[in-house]
Amino acid sequence: MHQLSIATPRSFNFKRTMISHGWSELLPFEFEPDHWTLARVIDIGNTTPVLVKISGTKRELRINASTRLSKSAAERVVRDVRHMFRLDDDMSPFYRAMSADPDFSWIAHQGAGRMLRSPTVFEDLVKMICTTNCSWALTEKMVSGLVESLGRESKDGRRTFPTPEAMALMPLKFYINEVRAGYRAAYLKELADRVAAGELNVREWLTSELPTPELIKAMKSVKGVGDYAAENLLKLVGRYDGLALDSWTRAKFVRIRNNGRKASDKKIARFYSRFNSWRGLALWCDLTRDWMDDGNAIAW
Repeated sequence: MHQLSIATPRSFNFKRTMISHGWSELLPFEFEPDHWTLARVIDIGNTTPVLVKISGTKRELRINASTRLSKSAAERVVRDVRHMFRLDDDMSPFYRAMSADPDFSWIAHQGAGRMLRSPTVFEDLVKMICTTNCSWALTEKMVSGLVESLGRESKDGRRTFPTPEAMALMPLKFYINEVRAGYRAAYLKELADRVAAGELNVREWLTSELPTPELIKAMKSVKGVGDYAAENLLKLVGRYDGLALDSWTRAKFVRIRNNGRKASDKKIARFYSRFNSWRGLALWCDLTRDWMDDGNAIAW
C-alpha cells in the first residue's frame, strides 16, 4: 500500500466532480458510493498497472495505491489524478459569471463545474463514440468489453483502459462480435489505427489554439464523431461553448425550465446565451443540479 495526497483548490468539490457525468460508472473507473471513493487502474509504464482508490476531504485528494510505488510511478499517478479531477483548471471566471445570476449562484457555492475525465483524450474519445445513439446500458457493455478484453491487468485482476496500439491489433470482427459495437465497430477500429500509427494526435486537442469551430471540425474528422460527441468532448478539453443537446438534455430543460412545454433548440440556446463561452457548462450544471442534494454544498 502506498498513500499519496494532493492539495485541492478551495473551490474544489470532490463529490460533485466525481458524479459530474457518467464517466465514473464506466470501466476502468469504479464508483463506490457507500464510501464516496473512486477506484481505477492506472498504467504506470512498462511495469504492472496499479489500482488506486481516491477519496476527498475539504482540502485534499487522498490516493491509496495497491502497491508501493517508485518515485516516477508516484509522479505519474499524481499527474493522472490531477488531470482526471481538473485540479489545474482555473474555474474562477466561470464562478464569477455564475455568481452574478441568482439562479446559478449555487454553482460557485457548491464548487460545481469540474467534469471528470479520463487520463487520456483517446479514452475520452472512445467512450464518447460509445455513448452516441444508444442506451447507457449498451455504452457500459461496449466499454466493459474493451477494458476486459484488451486492458493491461493489475495484480488484483482489474484492467486498464486499452491503448490505441492494443485496439489497433484487433480485427474489425472483434469490435463487431466481442464488443458488440454495431455500426461503431468500424469507427473504433479506424480511430485506433490512426492514433497508433501517429496519423492522428488527439492529445493535442488539450492545448490547441484553434478557434472552437475549427477544433470541432478537427474532432468531427474522426468517423463516428458528430456535433453531440464533439461538443461533449469539448468540455473535457476545457472549452464550454457547445451545448451538446440530446434527448435527455432537451427533456430535462423542458421539465425544469419550460414548465413542461416543448422547447426548440433555439429557445434552449437563447436561455443560456448570456453565459457566452461558459454556456455549455452552465447548461450542464443547471440540468444536473439535482444529482446531489444542496446540503452537500462546500463552504469557501
